[in-house]
Amino acid sequence: MKKLKNVSLKTYNSFGIDVKARQMLFIHDIYDLSDSFDSIYTNNDKWMFLGGGSNVLFTGDYEGTIIKMSLMGIKVVDKTSDHVYVRVNGGEEWDNFVGYCVGNNWGGIENLSLIPGSTGAAPIQNIGAYGVELKDSFYCLEAMQISDGTMRQFNKQECGFGYRTSVFKTRLKDKYIICSVVFKLNLNHKPELGYKAINDYFKKNGAGSPTIDNIRRAVIQIRKNKLPDPKFLGNAGSFFKNPVVTLQQLEEIKKSYPGIIAYPDSNNYMKIPAGWLIEQAGWKGFRKGDAGVYEKQALVIVNYGKAKGIEILKLANMITKSVYEKFGIELKPEVNII
Repeated sequence: MKKLKNVSLKTYNSFGIDVKARQMLFIHDIYDLSDSFDSIYTNNDKWMFLGGGSNVLFTGDYEGTIIKMSLMGIKVVDKTSDHVYVRVNGGEEWDNFVGYCVGNNWGGIENLSLIPGSTGAAPIQNIGAYGVELKDSFYCLEAMQISDGTMRQFNKQECGFGYRTSVFKTRLKDKYIICSVVFKLNLNHKPELGYKAINDYFKKNGAGSPTIDNIRRAVIQIRKNKLPDPKFLGNAGSFFKNPVVTLQQLEEIKKSYPGIIAYPDSNNYMKIPAGWLIEQAGWKGFRKGDAGVYEKQALVIVNYGKAKGIEILKLANMITKSVYEKFGIELKPEVNII
């Protein structure tokens, strides 16, 4: 286990916010993790788990211990004629894992290509993109209970997956740390092409019957065209969740905006792209100081260089207020505010 004091977190969060943590621990095995929490509880220390730092906004220095999961490894644990079961440790970068699976012709998560962050953090908010969610290929995970260091396995039902959420973001928040995840991937996969952006891509570029490798390449190209690379422009991808509204609410909005885009959700609800709402409210391309809204995608709030976390949060709150006043819809952040 590696331990650092008074650490700058600028390179550990995709917004590039320059704040410090009092202490940072780098975990390379389960025993390190258990020992870390023994120390934290003994000292009654404040703590937080940090994956890839791609879904967090720091609004100030962190007066506690940040735990950075560095457990690595990918292993096939079972195989049938139709499926392969693959265990991946929590410290693996998510997109590297997707690339590994696609390279082995294991289907199911190719639509989730280029999503930043660690694999251990991915189930917490049930990451999703282009018609696919993590839960669709999820089999089980192993997590350590923080209070006593015991390990527990969670199946899909026990994880309580929902839209950008899970039991680890609600009832069991800060009670477990995800150490490894097992995915059930397809050996005879039928690609998911139902999402408009992917359909449009293949209509334009032509690929016959797309393979999972074609899908991955398409998703990467679409994301690169639409979203800024955090290596060059600080951001956390989609800042807000897409709101879910009733059919009645949607019909009311259509009276003023007949061209509104909406997708069916469960139980007769409809999902409206948050980026569309933000753009209609006039925020696309907005900039104040070094905090702004990306010019190509209104759903992305960016740090042009030296913005403070509190400035990013203030802009997000202004956007939320503006959208509510215009549409009567309250946007909820997808990013965790610290």
